[in-house]
Order: sequence, then structure tokens, then C-alpha cells
Amino acid sequence: MRIINTAKDDIKTVMNTLKERASGGSPEIERTVAQILEDVKNRGDEALFEYTAKFDGAALDADSIRVSEAELTEAVAHTDPELLKVMERAAERIREYHEKQVRQSFFDTKEDGSILGQRITPIERAGVYVPGGKAAYPSSTLMNIIPAKVAGVKDICVCTPPGKDGKISPVILAAARVAGATEIYKAGGAQAIAAMAFGTQSIKKTDKIVGPGNIFVALAKKAVYGNVSIDSVAGPSEVCVLADGDANPLYAASDLLSQAEHDQMASAILVTTDTDLASKTAEQIDALMEQLPRQEIMKKSVDDYGFIIVTKDMDEAYEVVNSIAPEHLEILTKDPWENMTHIKHAGAIFLGQYSCEPLGDYMAGPNHVLPTNGTARFFSPLSVDDFIKKSSVIAFSKQGLAALHEDIEMFARSEGLFAHENSVAVRFKE
Repeated sequence: MRIINTAKDDIKTVMNTLKERASGGSPEIERTVAQILEDVKNRGDEALFEYTAKFDGAALDADSIRVSEAELTEAVAHTDPELLKVMERAAERIREYHEKQVRQSFFDTKEDGSILGQRITPIERAGVYVPGGKAAYPSSTLMNIIPAKVAGVKDICVCTPPGKDGKISPVILAAARVAGATEIYKAGGAQAIAAMAFGTQSIKKTDKIVGPGNIFVALAKKAVYGNVSIDSVAGPSEVCVLADGDANPLYAASDLLSQAEHDQMASAILVTTDTDLASKTAEQIDALMEQLPRQEIMKKSVDDYGFIIVTKDMDEAYEVVNSIAPEHLEILTKDPWENMTHIKHAGAIFLGQYSCEPLGDYMAGPNHVLPTNGTARFFSPLSVDDFIKKSSVIAFSKQGLAALHEDIEMFARSEGLFAHENSVAVRFKE
């Protein structure tokens, strides 16, 4: 793993590498996605079934595209009972955490009788994309569905690609049932995003689409934004570990590799003030990679997007971390709570040696759908807020409007909007 020392090396090397990693798909992929979206928009189910046969090798029709109750029951029966219990415990922790995010409507009455308020209502229909195949993650299924359920969304539609046999991974179906999905469809890729964005004869249009996917899914979500809402355009996973001389190099190395095994494009970065920790962590990474599966993926990730950055002091370390704005940040220091106060940009922050990142992936409770590629500077984790709408409520009495009508009329005149002025003025003319 490359060791960068800010005393002699240019940190821009790291930032430029991460920027290149965050670049989008090729023009050819974008054209393919655009064609699929337009085709499904215009031809509905017919196009959806054709693309499912082409890309997934499954022959589906209007009678088989939706997962039946019998299929759900069978999937639960074929899921390891202990894993099912683990998913139920995880779901309860996720639900409990997200219930604390629920907002209430408010109304404020003034002395003149006017009322100002905010009404909060859930979106009516949410679409959740769940990857299939090798990237079948029941944990993400729980994380995307439960906040919508807590928000009060009535219809939660899940789309996930089928195998060639036209079936869905049983563990994904079991997780969707545990989380509370109301509909599950055998559809994947850009064609599934199109179906949820525009609607087909079998899949009703949704109001918002959430969930991770490959580059085709990511670009499709980006393209349909505006027609529907989306959570974000997610990139490869990333972790940053902030450590001092008190950190355990084995823990640091293990946590860095826990993200590197996700994807060859994943990024794992250690930022430390201690040169001894830097070299020991690099040694542990090499040793661990020899012992763990998915070596090829981890090695590619570490070689291309892995860095150990040694800074002169903690203040410089904070600057580096905030510049990266990582998806996951672990603070393995003597006083992690104090160090956290200097962090401005991070998707999720893990404090102390026993708060490893996989805890957040599975069982802690906060959402693991997080902003990537530096977007933690302005985006937040998926939450109940992603599934609600806010409506302003305004109810004025004559007395309340009377106190403001001259100001409103002047404002309107200054903007040349005389019908606006008249709309108020007529209410006070004899």
C-alpha cells in the first residue's frame, strides 16, 4: 500500500486519483442506458420483458414478473433459520433508530388569528432497487425499505434481477419480507429503473427510486431524476481511518480491507500522524491479504486506490479527511470524541477501536446507504426524510393580511408584477 508523507509528497496525487475514480460511465454506456429508458417508456412491459430475456436470460411475462405470495413463503422456508433471526434482529435495530428521525407537522397561531405551519406527509409510492447475482445484499434490502416503512409510505415496490430460471435469491426475498416490502418484481438493470420511473402495464410508476446498482443502474437513476426523485448516484465504496500512535495496526488494516474487498474500485485510506503505525499497518495489510478470500479484488483496490497518508500533526490530518469527505470514517485515536469535533464532512463516523465499519453495515441501526465520492460535503445518509414531503400551510385573517398588504403591494410593484399587487389590494378597496 502506498505511503504518502505530506512533509515530502504532494497530497494532490491522492485527490486526483480519487477524482478520476469518481468519473462516470463512458458515452457508449450512457447511450445504451438512454435507449433502454426510452424503449421501456414507450413500449412498457413488452420492452421490459425483452431486456430481461436479453440481459438476465429469463423468460417472463405479465403473469410471472411479480413475485407471488407462494414464492415468498418458499423463499423464507429455504432461508437459514439462524440467518433469518439475524435479519429480524437487524431490522428491529434499524427500525428503532429510524423511528427517532420521524418529524411532526407544526402550526403556529399568531395573535391576529393568522396561522403558519408545515404539514409533513409521506410519498405515496417508493421504488427500491436491489442488486442481484454476486452482489445480492440482504442488508441493503433492509436499509432501503425500512426507512420508507417508518416514514409511512403505503406502497414499497422492490425490483431485483432474476436468474436464468426466473427466480430471485431466497435471502433477498426473505429480507424484503422482513423489511415490509409490499410488491417485488423480477426486473433488473436500467430497464427496472425505467419501469419504476415511467410505469409499465405490470409495474406502477413510483415517486422515488432508491438503492445501489451497477453503472447502468446508476446512470439510469441519474437520467430519470426529475421525472421521479432519487436518493443519489452511488459510487464505489470507501473507508478512511483516522489514527494516532495509540491505534492497533491489525485493527486498522482489517478495517481497510473490509472495504477493499467490496469492489476493485473501492478506496481504503489510512490518515495518521504516526510513521510507525503507517509501516506496521502496511505490513498487516500484506499479511492479511494472503489469508483472506477475494484477494484479487482487494489487491486491485489497494494498489489503485489505497493510500496511507502520514501528516505532520492532527490539524493537518483533519484537513486531509475533510478534503476526502469519506463515505465511512473510523477514528482510532486516544480521544475519538474530541477528534470528531474537527470533522466536517463524512457520511458515517465510527468512534473507537470496537466501532468497526462492518458494525454499521449490518447491525448498529443507522443507515448504511451513504454519500460516496466526496459528496458527504453536501449529502446525508438515507433516512426517513428521504420518504416524506413538506407542505407549507398559510392561513391569514383579514387583520393579519391588513398588517402586511402595503408591504406586499410595494414588493410586487418593484418587480413589475401588477396583478400580484392587485390581488392583495382588491381586498382592501371599498
